[in-house]
Amino acid sequence: MMELDAYHEAGHAYIATRLGGRVVSVSIEPDADEGPRRSGETLVRWSRKLSDREVCERAVQVALAGPAAEMLYSGDPYHPGLIAEWAQDWQTALQQSVQLWPQERVQIAHLERISLELYRLLDAEPHWSAVAALADHLLAHETLEGSEVRDIVREWV
Repeated sequence: MMELDAYHEAGHAYIATRLGGRVVSVSIEPDADEGPRRSGETLVRWSRKLSDREVCERAVQVALAGPAAEMLYSGDPYHPGLIAEWAQDWQTALQQSVQLWPQERVQIAHLERISLELYRLLDAEPHWSAVAALADHLLAHETLEGSEVRDIVREWV
């Protein structure tokens, strides 16, 4: 189970880094807090120079990248909106998509398209190797700081 969590969080962190986000930290042992129970956490900051729309577009991709990476690792291509463990990611993507597309049917279609694009992207090299390297480091250390994430990703892309 820890391996799935590591690949899931590595997917979030890799896509955030690739899209120019600053990963503050990524962990497969997040702090317990008042929020919902999580098996991992990736904290990302975006440049203030980005428009609200650009931040939403990137946040949607980051939210859906965790499920895409987990699907690739497990070999089980599920719809990200139908898996209970991915509900928070799907909700995040859906909430961000409200600002991008006004109709719910259009939002769902775009989220499904983005999920498929991420799945295909992460399934290619050097992207998958970068995700795997991040997951390996997460399994060894449980938490990575942003500078560690950038260094690992930089080795591959």
